[in-house]
Amino acid sequence: MIVTGTRDSHRTARSSASPIDIITGAELARTGALNIADALARTDPSINSSLLAGSGQVAGIRMRGLTPNEVLVLVDGKRRHTTGVVATYSGPEHGTTPVDLNAIPLSAIDHIEVLRDGAAAMYGSDAIAGVVNIILKKTDHGLNTSFQSGAHPFNYLYGSPGWDYQLNADGGLKLGTDGYLHLSGQVYHADHFVTGTHYRPEDYNFATPEETRESLAIELGKNITENVKFYANVTYMHRHIQLYETNRLPSILPSVYPWGFNPSSVNEENDYAATLGLTGDHFLGGFHWDLNTTYGADESRLSTINSANTSYYAAYGWTPTKGFAESYRNAQWTNNLDLSRGFVVLGRPLKLAFGAEHRLETYDIVSGNAPTYLLGGLQGAPGLTPQSAGSWSRDIWAGYADVGISPVRKLDLDFAGRFEHYTDFGNAESGKVSARYEVSKRLAFRATISNGFRAPSLAEQHFSSLSVTPTGASGSLAVNSAAAELLGATKLKPERSTNISGGVVFEPFPRLHVTADAYQISIRDRILGGGNYNGALAEEAIGLTGIALPPGLDPSNVTANYFSNAASTRTQGVDINADYVTRFGRYGVVDWTVGIDLNRTRLHHLSNDANGTPLLNAQAIGWITTATPRSKIILNARWTIGAWDVNVRQTRYGQTTGNLTYQVAAPAALRYSIQQFAQFENSPRWMTDLEVTRRFMSDRLRATIGVNNLFNVRPRKLPLILRYNGNSIYDTSSSGIPITGSYWYGRVGYSF
Repeated sequence: MIVTGTRDSHRTARSSASPIDIITGAELARTGALNIADALARTDPSINSSLLAGSGQVAGIRMRGLTPNEVLVLVDGKRRHTTGVVATYSGPEHGTTPVDLNAIPLSAIDHIEVLRDGAAAMYGSDAIAGVVNIILKKTDHGLNTSFQSGAHPFNYLYGSPGWDYQLNADGGLKLGTDGYLHLSGQVYHADHFVTGTHYRPEDYNFATPEETRESLAIELGKNITENVKFYANVTYMHRHIQLYETNRLPSILPSVYPWGFNPSSVNEENDYAATLGLTGDHFLGGFHWDLNTTYGADESRLSTINSANTSYYAAYGWTPTKGFAESYRNAQWTNNLDLSRGFVVLGRPLKLAFGAEHRLETYDIVSGNAPTYLLGGLQGAPGLTPQSAGSWSRDIWAGYADVGISPVRKLDLDFAGRFEHYTDFGNAESGKVSARYEVSKRLAFRATISNGFRAPSLAEQHFSSLSVTPTGASGSLAVNSAAAELLGATKLKPERSTNISGGVVFEPFPRLHVTADAYQISIRDRILGGGNYNGALAEEAIGLTGIALPPGLDPSNVTANYFSNAASTRTQGVDINADYVTRFGRYGVVDWTVGIDLNRTRLHHLSNDANGTPLLNAQAIGWITTATPRSKIILNARWTIGAWDVNVRQTRYGQTTGNLTYQVAAPAALRYSIQQFAQFENSPRWMTDLEVTRRFMSDRLRATIGVNNLFNVRPRKLPLILRYNGNSIYDTSSSGIPITGSYWYGRVGYSF
């Protein structure tokens, strides 16, 4: 049974009018991944993650070629809050504040339901590409434990092997005779992984960060009366992450660092959420009701260490080597009342559901200590200036109604409508119509059409980041500021989408199930990083923020940008999934699965700013159209024989194409140009994963050896003229084959 994309509690994935994938906790564990985002990317062809996971600070997933902002994440059906840190790095995820999926312990997950369809009419903003609903474990017995450790051994030749480990545990208890309590926890640590470097081997900036997470989940439920049940879940995660910046040579500040120094950005993050609810039946003559409240927040405190402020040292004779740089907090408080009931009208079943929601969102930015931003700030990751600090909030009020009917035998129709009012930009309406016709028990057709929206987040409206050095300045400007208006900015509008899909569910013979769905997602007014300016106008705009610029700056070294409704796009694709079971008698059973996503996004319209200048250049257009693989294929075979499990996974990532910036080794006329770029193609790659498990003691003890990317496949290397500092040897704006090569691991688990 599924709970995502439907208000009908008796709906299964195969009887759904929209395509839904169910990924079990066991399947996620068999990927060998440390976290949910990586595990999903290895099991669902419609999902991709970035090569560097947002340079380590922000971890988001892309669905059907769209950004993390267009994916709605639920936990047990309740909207999850997003991160506080904005992805400010260049690439298709620029400006996103995704949900941190990795804040949920892997051990807490019973299964994940992935709805590959627009669902704004049911859930509101963000559900454009689809919905990821994480269902937590609710069993009232047992204790499961596992420990895994692994590394990238082939990287000993180039850099660090990136050792990691994870410890998982979960267990359930009875609460009286009619309740349960389930506790889950995970601790994992990953060392710095530094990929091969050749130009400056002492530089470690092209690397995955050192990261340690501790996460906890509590799920409970208990009957209060015969018809009323109380339920709750709580999650908490703490993360420490340290990310290398570009190495500084000894000549930078020999009196403090005679051997040079390697600045690092450190994030101490706390992510937490709690849901409390009451649910029951027989309200107003038979309605099922659910009254719940959810509060969640993500808090990040960023510092810069192993650094120096060279201009501060020149002015005062000393410099701090570390300091508090900035902090971000994003919080969300959601309250819902949902009512549903089944009827029989003219002899045919009818399902009615309706409800109301209030949501309060807040966003806070705190600036850094003065030496981290004054006179150019700490090198590597300067602090945020007071001009960027502030607190903002908004209220959202919503109402919805769903009707499911079966007017004739074998035909199911679903209608959904939703109205939302935002106190900062106004109203949004969305609707959805779905149909499913069952020709026979082995063949059914389904289709949906819907419109949706994504509200501009508080971060997109108010985030700004300004940095000034003795020789230049750069700034991400708040879109509603006078500085951004000088560069042609206008008030952000919500993204509007139209989703159309149609598919077939087919069982040509027993044990073979096939689904195929074609889709089109048209999005108007996509919110992207745009309005890129450099020169005198950018210098004037940054000056309007109140920041004092050094005299005699070269205008070509001053840049500024802001978020904008930059473009409209059309995404078209096909999803094909199949599974089959082969029984070989005494030679065991093989579960075969195939997943294929074919995907293409085209620019439908490019907007101009108020100055008449296009909001995106060729590089930014490439980020939203060709940076995600055109195709992704996952072939999986799991062979179970006696006490042995053998899992083999073949994944093919299709071609990506990027327009890359010329770097220091390029001719001077091309170097760092924001108008001329080099087109670079990552050719398709196959990647092989293998895992072997032996079970002992009636399956209570399990020992596993596995390898992801068995043949050490990596992306195509960049030519020297496209390598940042000579060391960034891969295109980090594309998603697909990881830069880390082969990963070998071992895992042992025991269940009581």
